Amino acid sequence: MTLSFCSFSSGSSGNCYLVKSQSTALLIDAGISSKRVHDGLDQSVTPLNILSGLLITHEHSDHIKSIKTLWKKNQINVYANANTWAAIKIDIPDDNKKSFISGEIFSIGDIEIKAFNVFHDATDPVGFSFYHEGKQISIVTDTGHVTEEILQEIAGADLLILEANHDVNMLKIGRYPWFLKQRVLSEEGHLSNEAAGEALVKILSINGKERSVLLAHLSKENNFPLMAYQTVKNILEEKDYYIGRHIEVGMIVRDEISFVYDL
Repeated sequence: MTLSFCSFSSGSSGNCYLVKSQSTALLIDAGISSKRVHDGLDQSVTPLNILSGLLITHEHSDHIKSIKTLWKKNQINVYANANTWAAIKIDIPDDNKKSFISGEIFSIGDIEIKAFNVFHDATDPVGFSFYHEGKQISIVTDTGHVTEEILQEIAGADLLILEANHDVNMLKIGRYPWFLKQRVLSEEGHLSNEAAGEALVKILSINGKERSVLLAHLSKENNFPLMAYQTVKNILEEKDYYIGRHIEVGMIVRDEISFVYDL
């Protein structure tokens, strides 16, 4: 095992992911209960003695719910950028509050990490890339659009976790109030299935390496896995990219602990 990924939960009801090497385990976001996080660590066979940090993408409640409880139970260091820390009203010791600067590589244990800017209605939201022994995992969720800078950052990923939040037509005719529809559809909202597919086409045109993609943060109200998968598949095939030949595409189920994906 060089680098591994597991999703404990992905969606508006709570987000938490795990990235680990043989000796370092990192949590990304803590928007579910501490119990569910520890259940995920158990099921992914991740010993607590290698749990080395919790990284926060932004301050929305579905990403920070159990920070304090996890710190109390594990004395874990929590990493966020300065603007996100200013927006988080959680009381943990200053010694356990660690800051990073977007665009600068830093290390926790034997994993290198780079935070990069994404576009969401939060103070200073980020995605993350993780590097270890020549492998890269990148996570891009909670962004209303994908810029050239993001594409360049994630084009080298061996495993990409990419938001496919909603089907635009389902969202438009669904029961969300108009202000919420506007928020989701905005450039600081969430990526649609179509936008995810278009981003993958651009990534493959930049770097055609073999890779796997997991579609993440699917809306319970405005999407379902088969629609997300088929939309992305159709967009790829329109540009002569084929699942199983040029790329592998899987799904992250909202409220279930995923397989452990080993690179």
